[in-house]
Amino acid sequence: MSCPICARDGDPKYRPFCSKRCADIDLAKWMTGGYAIPSDDPEDMEEAADAAMRALDTPQKPH
Repeated sequence: MSCPICARDGDPKYRPFCSKRCADIDLAKWMTGGYAIPSDDPEDMEEAADAAMRALDTPQKPH
């Protein structure tokens, strides 16, 4: 099986990836929403817009 990130031969230790690097790249895509499926559902869009507005209205703490 080839690595889904770089297409090299997979390593059984990191299956289905070829290395820890490619496994970490895949994990980062999951954690940052890189694999998210866009939605055309109006309820999802309204919920996202409401969440964005709440985030803008929330005072930010200085670092």
